[in-house]
This record gives sequence, C-alpha cells and structure tokens, in this order.
Amino acid sequence: MKPLSRILAVLVLTAAAFPQADQIAPNENLVSEGIPKIPTSLAETIERYTNFRAAVLDSWNPTRREMLIATRFADTYQVHMVKMPGGARTQLTFYPDRVAGALYPPTKDDSFVFSKDVGGGEFYQLYRYDVATGNVTLLTDGKSRNTDPVWNYSGDKLAYTSTRRTGNDLDLYAIDPANPKTDRLVAQLAGGGWQALDWSPDGKKILVSEEISAEETYLWIVDATSGDKTLITPKGGPAKIAYNSGRFSKDGKGIYATTDKDSEFLRLAYIDLATKEHSYLTSKIPWDVEEFELSYDGKTIAFVANEDGFGVLHLLDTKSRKEKPVPSLPKGVISGVSWHKNGRDLGFNLSSSRSSSDVYSLDVQSGKVERWTFSETGGLNTADFPEAELIHWKSWDARSISGFLYRPPTKFTGKRPVMINIHGGPEGQYRPGFPGRWDYYMNELGIAMIAPNVRGSTGYGKTFLSLDNGFRRAGSYQDINALLDWIQTQPDLDSSRVLITGGSYGGFMTLAVATNYNDRICCSVDVVGPSNLVTFLEHTSGYRQDLRRVEYGDERDPKMRDFLESIAPFNNAKKITKPLFVIAGKNDPRVPVSESEQMVSIVRQNGTPVWWLMAKDEGHGFAKKANQDFQFYATVMFVKEYLLK
Repeated sequence: MKPLSRILAVLVLTAAAFPQADQIAPNENLVSEGIPKIPTSLAETIERYTNFRAAVLDSWNPTRREMLIATRFADTYQVHMVKMPGGARTQLTFYPDRVAGALYPPTKDDSFVFSKDVGGGEFYQLYRYDVATGNVTLLTDGKSRNTDPVWNYSGDKLAYTSTRRTGNDLDLYAIDPANPKTDRLVAQLAGGGWQALDWSPDGKKILVSEEISAEETYLWIVDATSGDKTLITPKGGPAKIAYNSGRFSKDGKGIYATTDKDSEFLRLAYIDLATKEHSYLTSKIPWDVEEFELSYDGKTIAFVANEDGFGVLHLLDTKSRKEKPVPSLPKGVISGVSWHKNGRDLGFNLSSSRSSSDVYSLDVQSGKVERWTFSETGGLNTADFPEAELIHWKSWDARSISGFLYRPPTKFTGKRPVMINIHGGPEGQYRPGFPGRWDYYMNELGIAMIAPNVRGSTGYGKTFLSLDNGFRRAGSYQDINALLDWIQTQPDLDSSRVLITGGSYGGFMTLAVATNYNDRICCSVDVVGPSNLVTFLEHTSGYRQDLRRVEYGDERDPKMRDFLESIAPFNNAKKITKPLFVIAGKNDPRVPVSESEQMVSIVRQNGTPVWWLMAKDEGHGFAKKANQDFQFYATVMFVKEYLLK
C-alpha cells in the first residue's frame, strides 16, 4: 500500500470510530446555561460572517516607510509589521491575549514598546520588544494597571501612568525602556483620571490631563525632574470645561488641544503658555474635533471632525492657520491619525458600512492615498452590504434624536423585524463603521438594525451630553420608547417584532428598556451590562469609581441612592416576561460579573426564559475569536427562536 493510501485508510477508520459531531459545544472557558444545543449546520451556514478581519495602525517606523499594525490571524489581535502599501502582514507577537498597542521610539527602529493584559482584566503591562532577537522584556511590575505610554522627542524616555502605589490612583512614571532599572515615580497624583499626553521638545516637561468626567477635564504641565505640576487651564468656574488631548507646539511655547471652552463643541485651540490665552482654530466647523496629530516639523496639524457620526479628515497649516486641501475619501469613520517622521506621510484607519477597518496613508504633498492593508471579509463580497442611513425622530420632550438604520436587502419583502443596538459609554456614540457579524442578521435573516444615539451620547454638543446625568437618567430610556413609536410609522418595519441589545452601558439600557417597555419588545440581549448602578458603583474597580459617580450620581448620597435603586433593572426585574440572554466576562474590571449573575437569577424567578453565557478568560466583552464565535452562534439561535418566530 502506498503511503498516501495508508493515510487515507487511517482517516476513514478514524471517522468511522468517531463520527463527526453534529453539535457545537462550548469550550472549557465558557459557562453556558439555558442555551440549546447548537447544530454544526448553523455554524457552517454563518461561518463566513465570523471570519471578517480588521487592521489598525499602531506606529510608523521612524527611519523607514514601514509600520506596525494590529490585526488578527488566529484568536486575538497581535502586532504585525507591514513594509509597504499592500504588503504582507508579518506577525511579531504571539499571545493568547490581545496586544493593546505598540509604539516605536521616534529616533530608531531597533525596538518598540507594547501593552498587554491577561484574560481581559485590563491590568495592562508594558513590554519592550527587541526587533533583532524577538526578545521581550517586562518593563512594569506585572500587577498594577499601566496605561498611556508616550515617548519623548529623543526616544530615550517613556512617560506613562500607573496604579502601582495605591491600586487606585494613577501616578506619573518615566522609564528608559532600554534600561528597565531607570523606572521611577515622577509625580504622585490623586484619582484615576490621569493620562500622559506629550513631552515638551526639550524633554523637561510632561503634559498630562486630569479627567473628572467626560464634561470636565484639566491640563497640567509636570516637571519631569522634580514632579512639580502647574495647572494651565481654567478651574473652578461656573461652567464645566473639557480638554480632550493635547500636544506641545514645536517651539514649546504653547499647547494645541481640543476643548469645548466657550462652545457647545470641541474646537481645536492653541493655548499660549505665557498668557494662557486661547486661540480657536476650527470655529467654522460646528462639530467636535475628536482627534488631532501635529507633524514632527510642527508645520501641519491633521485632525478629524465628527460630523453627525461620520469622520472627516482635515489638514491645517499652523503658520497661516488655514486649511489645506484633502482628497476625497470614502464616507465612513476615520481614526488613529499618525504622522510619519518624514512630515509627508499621514497614516490613518478607515472603515465604512461596506469595509472593515483598514490602514491607509495620505501623501500630503501629492495628495496620493495608498491602502496598506486589505483585510479579509470571509470570502464575502461586501459591495452590496447595507449602507448606514442617518435617521432622526422626535423624543418625549420634542428633542430630535438621531441614529443609523441598516435596512436588509430588498429580496426580503413585507415588514421586517428590528434589532435596536444601543452603544455603551455611556458617553459613547454609534459610528457608521463596518457592522461585521451584524451583517448576517441583515443579509441572511432580513432583519433591520437601528443604532440610536440617545441623549448623553458624545458628538452632539455638551448640552446633549449632560442630558442623562444623575436624576435625568430615565430620559434616555424614553428616547428608545420614542424610537419604538417611530418604528410604528415605518411601512417596512415590524413594530411587533423588536429585539433590544447593547453592551456595557448599552447593556444597562437594554435591561432598562426590558423593564420599562416589556410589552413593546419581543426579547433582549444584555452584554456585560450593569443591572443596578448602586451595586455597580460599589464594586467597579477603584480607579474608575469617582469618574463613574460624576456621570451616574454618587450612590453614597441617600437621595441619589434611593433614586438609583428605584430605576435599577434588578429591582424591577418582575416586569421582564420576555426572553432574556445575558453575556458576561468573569474578569471584567469595569462591570463586575456579579451584575449579570444577579440579573439572571432574579429574572429566572419570573419563569421567563433566560440564557446565560459567561467566559472565564474574558473581561469587558469577548476578545478571543473562539469565544466570540460561540457567542455569535448562540445569539443567532436566540434571535431565530424569539424574534423571528
């Protein structure tokens, strides 16, 4: 018998002894309760929708026209090198947990620093990767939360924040990654809202931000040697002011920052350090400037304006303070703008309704746009995938609320069932990027998806942002009730078949809608959502508590505590009679798994069908593809059972 024949014979005998399983079983890290057996045939049908990839820009190589990107070939996102537009993605890190980011130093390319946690716990550690050998060196203590690394101009020091001292406060540290023994505490800081933003060109000062809430942020300059800090933005006035991101000017005499000072929206501003005077550079744009990056030569600022959810790229000459022309780009979401040291190439990420996130570059001199990555779409042609349609509806107080509607293909006739997907945050915003697995529901099951941006969402001005704070929390629930009214008016949507879902704060909103408007929906899917803001605030990680109390209300105040208890889905769980699916990660540092467990337990007492899925190796949402796949299979089963029947 020839060798190949022997192999085939063994395979036949093996198949006969162990028939192919006709069911998908949860892996050893998943706890599954109430979820029916998932047939293999279902997984085979939807498999292509689980194989979308995406890519994001991590860092330009400082000496060559190459870059580090993050993408997933196996189970999690890892660091890859790309040497040219459209070039091969060469994987450099190989971990069971995702790598959160990577940064070359600005002067040489023999190493880079990357960030990684374990099991979704978000206690990030910093590591140095030696490009020549592939050796990896741990730079931080292996236990605390270490975030926001930023290089100085000479590339021999890295500033970052860490909870190492108290477990809750984010102090400022500095280190030369080539010599981990140089790690030192620069300044003790009180609170969990601190972030290192930039070094001054001479390396003597570090710009840091102090976040009190999404509406209130301050900028400080810290002496890199003594640790003394100086406040450079106004504090203590009648109005709360946000400063989101900041960079030193090339001469070190000023700061570029985005701020809503004297404005509804975040404008790009220049702050003179001698006088503290603010000069506003984008007042003609009636939208938030959500991110910006200053070129290494200090001559050009690239910034992205969030225009009704869509990202629009702009270029600004810092000398004339006039905009430069930008070539037309596909309509979608632009993020991660990053200058190459050559001052000519601008890198960014772009996603749209029909394209997953990929990395592009713009030659600002010639206007040439090049695509560096071509992420796979599971073999599916996305050219005909549903486009995001901007919609508006009047809410209970006559305020206009907006969202994005994805309609299924026209081959599906009659009124279509609806999935309402509520974003997290709560100071978040649904952006019209690539829906990914959600396209299966639209393309194959004929379900319409609506992603609302209820009051409290970012992107629509600071007044709108504050409308759901504290005692006004329930106003956002009523925005969803008004959306249900709007659905009733649409001839192609079926208001009798509506599913509510969301993750994180969107999970809380899902539970709130399920308790307040039980009779208006068919079922709901809660992903890592709080079920009681009192118990959530008491048990979320210490470095987050004060930030969340500003948004939700301080549960230590008796009146606020009574209010939060009164609106808690957990305390109103008897109203839920429609099927519920709850998904959580055991290691979640933001929303403790107990928030989900208590909701599952009490809703089951109603006799209501409750499905429960918990991952032992995940945190705030599932990051590992194997877990994501099972979650998707189970959710499709849930949708077919309770929305489509």
